[in-house]
Amino acid sequence: MTDISEIRLARAYLLAVAEPPAPAVAALIAECGPVEAAGRIRDGAVPDAVAKETTARGGREVTGADLARTQEAGMRLIIPEDDEWPQWPLLSLRVADGRGVAGMTGPIALWGRGPAQLNEAFDRAVTIVGSRTATGYGEHIAAEWSYTLAQSGVTVLSGAAYGIDGAAHRGSLAAGGVSAAVLGCGLDAGYPAGHQTLLRRIAERGIVLSEYTDAAPPARHRFLVRNRLLAALSAGTVVVEADRRSGARNTAGTAATLGKAVMAVPGPLTSRTSSGCHEMLRSGDARLVTTADDVLEDVGRLGIDLARPAEPPRRGTDRLSGDALRVHDALLPRAGRSVQWIAAESGVPVAKARAVLCALELDGLSQRCEAGWRRGSGRGRCDTG
Repeated sequence: MTDISEIRLARAYLLAVAEPPAPAVAALIAECGPVEAAGRIRDGAVPDAVAKETTARGGREVTGADLARTQEAGMRLIIPEDDEWPQWPLLSLRVADGRGVAGMTGPIALWGRGPAQLNEAFDRAVTIVGSRTATGYGEHIAAEWSYTLAQSGVTVLSGAAYGIDGAAHRGSLAAGGVSAAVLGCGLDAGYPAGHQTLLRRIAERGIVLSEYTDAAPPARHRFLVRNRLLAALSAGTVVVEADRRSGARNTAGTAATLGKAVMAVPGPLTSRTSSGCHEMLRSGDARLVTTADDVLEDVGRLGIDLARPAEPPRRGTDRLSGDALRVHDALLPRAGRSVQWIAAESGVPVAKARAVLCALELDGLSQRCEAGWRRGSGRGRCDTG
């Protein structure tokens, strides 16, 4: 039986020589296992498709000492053979890959920084993404909803970018929850430069993840590849703000492909940063969500996380019926009228109308005045004469 440390070393090597998602290398691993796959690649005894994915970096090597150094730096390599590997969330990638959907190959392994165990962190998780050039409205929604979700025990997953991503992470952290970030570069790339403190805070109790080795620099294609993990690792994706063409919409589209819930937040019709959300809603590509409870209902546990129906505003007249409602409707808001006039207008006998007016007065719904009775404000008794 192959030792787990040997498997980990082999997968570290495979990550180093193959740019994700590397479908040919993944197929070779599935065929013969990571240790033998690594040996074949070193020897050059591989099919053309594998050679194409690995030749450019074929001279790289990863040793046990290299892994020890990364561990000293606070990183660990998480592999599919580990108990914490998020098998269930990543199954969606395997299914899509099996259907022939391009770019949906699962990760060979993941570099992580932080104490959170992946199987626990992603058992109940929501991805929140959106525009880097977010408005104050968008950042407020992302932070407030993430705070609420974190209080409900939901892991908030995002990409650590400026704008919506950063607001989502900060909201989760403020609630003392677990936040997770997936980067489109190596963990030591120092990107985004302005979010290094935020990334350290995420890693204190959550997890920062990457498929890329060491200080691999950010690149546009890496963010697109990264987006499949943002979509796969959670139960659903919420787009808070997005232009018509954006990485957030790419993540949402991938989530839909993987069979995950896709939600969008409406914004001002005049806001370009909400135009992508409105387009998704209009086309039916996303569900409308207006509260964190809506999100929780879409991705939560059946029968447990149902959003409470919104209660309509209550009015002082809601409980009125019969004679009381007819008498109240007969009252004028500014001009007083006699009891006889009110009785004739409402069709309620004078004696009954007088009793009803006194009862309404106790709730502030009728008010005595010099000319008789007029409509009250509903804020308690208010006698004027």
